[in-house]
Amino acid sequence: MGGLAVRRTAASRRRADATAVERVEAGLNKVFANPWTILLYIAPALVLVLGLIYVPIVFTGYYGLMKWDGIGEMRFIGLDNYRHLLKDGVFWHSAKNSVLLAVFSTAALGGHLVTALVLTEKIKGADFFRKVYVLPLLLSTVAIAQLWARVYHPRLGILNSLLTAVGVSRPPLWLADPDLVLYSIFVPILWQYAGFYILIYVAALKGVPDELVEAARIDGASSLQIAFRIKVPLIMNVIKATVVLAVVGSLKYFDLIYVMTGGGPNRASEVMASYMYGKAFREFNFGYGSAIGFALLVIALSATFIIRRVTAADDELEIS
Repeated sequence: MGGLAVRRTAASRRRADATAVERVEAGLNKVFANPWTILLYIAPALVLVLGLIYVPIVFTGYYGLMKWDGIGEMRFIGLDNYRHLLKDGVFWHSAKNSVLLAVFSTAALGGHLVTALVLTEKIKGADFFRKVYVLPLLLSTVAIAQLWARVYHPRLGILNSLLTAVGVSRPPLWLADPDLVLYSIFVPILWQYAGFYILIYVAALKGVPDELVEAARIDGASSLQIAFRIKVPLIMNVIKATVVLAVVGSLKYFDLIYVMTGGGPNRASEVMASYMYGKAFREFNFGYGSAIGFALLVIALSATFIIRRVTAADDELEIS
């Protein structure tokens, strides 16, 4: 009799809990059926997005139609800034450098993916190396720029000291040679963000079901086959997202280049963002600087659209 009473009490509690859940769900459905309630919840985020993203974009395009020094009176000149932009050799040179950085950043994703595949294996010290790779993300860009400027120092830098030690009589001037400066800057940029992409890939690989991996091992698949025929295809959406992040981030990259070289020597390391900054805040040509910024936005959106279309086409081919 005691056991029957306990079972009845438990059943009553379950029914009461179910009834309470149904009441809460009914109340929430009633609340969210009101469109004004939905608007109230999304309003704070909507205001932030509009105020910090879309409104500045509109104003940037508007200022691009003006001749303005940032202080005095604005004068409407129509599309003259944009026409001048199409003929500006320095802008196209900076755009080429930005695209080159995007290519290098995208190519480096392959190395980051391989590193993540190794770090997710059961190897000794994997946790330590995951922490080491993430360390550059904790440093400020200015500190990284100062660090690598000392690495590249022509006389006191560790790089040229090593080259001198192995018999190189005249080591390169890494940040002063127009033919080398751009590639010299790419190295710390790729080093700075390596941990970011490795962390994303490691997190995605951790989500691959262990049952699939074990089944593949039982069927005789090698570690390479498991990595590139099972794990990589399963995280392909994450890989595509990192490609977009790498390309867009590279096109608008600015801070480390500005600190290390300021776009020099002789504009050899100029990128679109640094050229925009120079026009707006050094030459006080805010109208032309805004036009460059708007062109940068269009290029970044176009690159994102092309990547999404290409990857969507790949998905359709795989489905068919």
